[in-house]
Amino acid sequence: MLGNWIKGLFAPKTPFPPIAPDAAFVALGDIHGRADLLARALDSMTDVQIVCVGDYVDRGDESAEALRMLQARPDVVCISGNHEEMMLNFLDHPQKHGPRWLRYGGLQTLASFDVAGASEGTSGAGLDALADKLKAAMGEELIQWLRSRPTLWRSGNVVVAHAGADPNVSIEEQTPETLHWGHAEFGKHPRQDGIWVLHGHTIVDTPIADQGRISIDTGAYATGRLTAAWVTDGQANFKTV
Repeated sequence: MLGNWIKGLFAPKTPFPPIAPDAAFVALGDIHGRADLLARALDSMTDVQIVCVGDYVDRGDESAEALRMLQARPDVVCISGNHEEMMLNFLDHPQKHGPRWLRYGGLQTLASFDVAGASEGTSGAGLDALADKLKAAMGEELIQWLRSRPTLWRSGNVVVAHAGADPNVSIEEQTPETLHWGHAEFGKHPRQDGIWVLHGHTIVDTPIADQGRISIDTGAYATGRLTAAWVTDGQANFKTV
């Protein structure tokens, strides 16, 4: 019994099915207010479907510009991330969700929309006032655009989801919470259905494609490196702007 367990421990990995999108596409990692890097990336990409993995706002200084840039590009698929979720929760329930959002990058987003007077200590009616100012600065059209972002996008056997997926649950049954915030088993066990999950959310030093997972968040707001994954039949190639 023990011998079989040891053999299994050192057995080679089962080969994962090759990457097979319906058509070539390029995915962009977490932007987090780096509109400068986003502009350079978009300018370098022509005649290819572009998909963004979410987290357009917070932490970096140009969230407003990044959102407006993406809103003006209906040809670009923009899925939602946990930071978009936090921002919208703040707009809907400022006193309940504001303190957390402000701690995790909301202060920079408010500043990018020229909303002044915010600090991590803002509370009560002060949070309500900030939410009202932000709604006015964003405008209803941008807010509704943000609300309408899908939680995932799929091409062939490749799914783009912000934070990964539960490997034990079908793609169709994934919850928004898992897609936005991740799952404890995602990095531990490969899927059994042959679907590759391309994601951001978790910062990696180097982008990687292995055992059904393609990780492309290289921490653009802190490192100045925004990674793009060019996904074609059989491979994912990475470029950094």
